[in-house]
Amino acid sequence: MFACGNLQPMKLGIVMPVLQEGATLMQRLRALQPLRARGARMVVADGGSTDATWALARAHADLVLCAPRGRASQMNAGAQALLADPDIDTLLFLHADTQLPDDADALIAQALALERGASQVWGRFDVRIDGPHPLLRVVERMMNWRSRLSGIATGDQAMFVRRTAFESVGGFPDMALMEDIALSAQLKRLSAPVCVGVPVHTSARRWEKYGVLRTIGLMWRLRAAYFLGADPQDLALRYGYATAPIVPAAAVAVLAKAPVPGLAKTRLAPALGLAGAARAQRGFTLDTLHCARAAALGPITLWCAPDAQHRFFRAVRSQVDTCLAQPAGDLGARMGQAFQSHFTQKPHLPLLLVGTDCPALAPGHLQQAARALQDHDVVLIPAEDGGYVLIGMRCWVPQALEGITWSTDQVLLQTRQRLRVSGASWTELEALWDVDAPADWERLQRSLGSCTVRD
Repeated sequence: MFACGNLQPMKLGIVMPVLQEGATLMQRLRALQPLRARGARMVVADGGSTDATWALARAHADLVLCAPRGRASQMNAGAQALLADPDIDTLLFLHADTQLPDDADALIAQALALERGASQVWGRFDVRIDGPHPLLRVVERMMNWRSRLSGIATGDQAMFVRRTAFESVGGFPDMALMEDIALSAQLKRLSAPVCVGVPVHTSARRWEKYGVLRTIGLMWRLRAAYFLGADPQDLALRYGYATAPIVPAAAVAVLAKAPVPGLAKTRLAPALGLAGAARAQRGFTLDTLHCARAAALGPITLWCAPDAQHRFFRAVRSQVDTCLAQPAGDLGARMGQAFQSHFTQKPHLPLLLVGTDCPALAPGHLQQAARALQDHDVVLIPAEDGGYVLIGMRCWVPQALEGITWSTDQVLLQTRQRLRVSGASWTELEALWDVDAPADWERLQRSLGSCTVRD
């Protein structure tokens, strides 16, 4: 919330589309925390990342969702989530490599003069490209000058718009590239943009990677082609965007223990105490369920231990399609029952099975695993400790779970051996890490910037 002089309070909603931004995302999101403290809501719309993006966003944003890959679809999804809050009156679309000025909320409120009902309904910031190359100074000046002259804004300039205007034009057009230019053209019919002279800072990474002159030439050619009627999908490919991968259907099974002190995550007790370990288990389970829902692959079954009647499982039952008690037996028997039960009912729908102790697991990993099952019988996401955090099958392969020495560093090695004997085809995705011991918990806190696991 912001107020300055006679300005009425403004409720700002920030949408950030992301894809594989784990290397720098923590810094960007931390810079937005003062805005959140002043009342802004922050939604991160992920396009299927398989790095640290999802976990970092969960720790530092109000809401994280997974949307079909593409800035337009991701930003529209984030906007719709924010607009469910009737108090949000202004949307700000922020690229993950762009940093706002500290008082961005005040600048937007002043620009739109919300208390006076001014005619302007949208705007953007000037931009400064962070990089030493002298040509970048020319580029940024040309971008800002061209925007003022044409009334067209680009995504790097952190576009903002009143909710009523955004809703009236139907959001970003569903296109693979130039969505910012297309939205600007629609908003121009409502008002000229407000051009805030205080700049946002955007990364020079693309300019540095491909060369300043080459990038300038490419952007000019693409923009000219767009205005001459070229297909935005073809332009996106020329720009370097890969075609969004198809996400096939799959069911998801989650094996979870009730968050009972002395039952759940007991190896964390030396660091957290038994009650703290149980709270960690609760947070891990909620994160895993959120991840499974966000992946939007298919039905979700929660397999509960010691039974499905604990109040926590009753509370989350609405978040899953089915809630069942885990059978007796070792881990292999319990996993086997999940696979057998599923394939008995849905023999043609692949199943992904996960536990709840891998906070690094993201919807993008589940989608990637589902794609892998189009060409293989089994998919594994190895764990760094010698096990695995996910096993998926497109048909029941019982040998994969037989004769395994569970809870040891031999699990993955033995599973590979069983799969070779079975004749099943399998593939392994990039390894992740899970949280079992106090050292893992400390690693988690460091990786998330000392944020605790969500309740």
